[in-house]
Amino acid sequence: MEDLINARCGWAGTDELYIKYHDEEWGKLVTDDKSLFEFLVLESAQAGLSWITILRKREGYREAFHHFDVEKVAQMTSEDIERLMKFDGIVKNRLKINSTIHNAKLFMAIQQEFGSFYKYILSFFSEQPPIVNNFKSLSQVPATSPESDAMSKDMKKRGFKFFGSTICYAFLQAAGFVNDHLEDCFCKATKSGQMH
Repeated sequence: MEDLINARCGWAGTDELYIKYHDEEWGKLVTDDKSLFEFLVLESAQAGLSWITILRKREGYREAFHHFDVEKVAQMTSEDIERLMKFDGIVKNRLKINSTIHNAKLFMAIQQEFGSFYKYILSFFSEQPPIVNNFKSLSQVPATSPESDAMSKDMKKRGFKFFGSTICYAFLQAAGFVNDHLEDCFCKATKSGQMH
């Protein structure tokens, strides 16, 4: 894979949906829990698949999971699971559909304990995110980090499914807790320090 394509991170390729996601969302700090829950659902769904597969089904996931309203998702039943197993808008994997509902309940428990899921994530960072990495090539970008190791380990202990350290790191990148845009990507707003 090329490191850069059209002055942006090469993984975005030339697919319009991927480019829009790269330019407008990926690596921008997300602080609201509804968006964090959306990324949690989508990253978990991605396990073992390509991200573009999930991006293409994002609207389907919105429809299937009450526009990522965590309280409504937590109340979904076995009838909902059966219905979603016939719904082409998402990846029809019973374990993943089950885990989305299960994870929603755990997400709410964390909100109760920490005040917000955002504050929970912050507890794994020694300083205010984002961590801005200065990688020149895609091969330098790690699959995990000390933060994703610690966070995924804690989440596993709490019972979350489909959220190992690699998925957790992808989540932290997507939600902007880590800025892994390559040095020469036009989205790299600053060469050092915080992005405002």
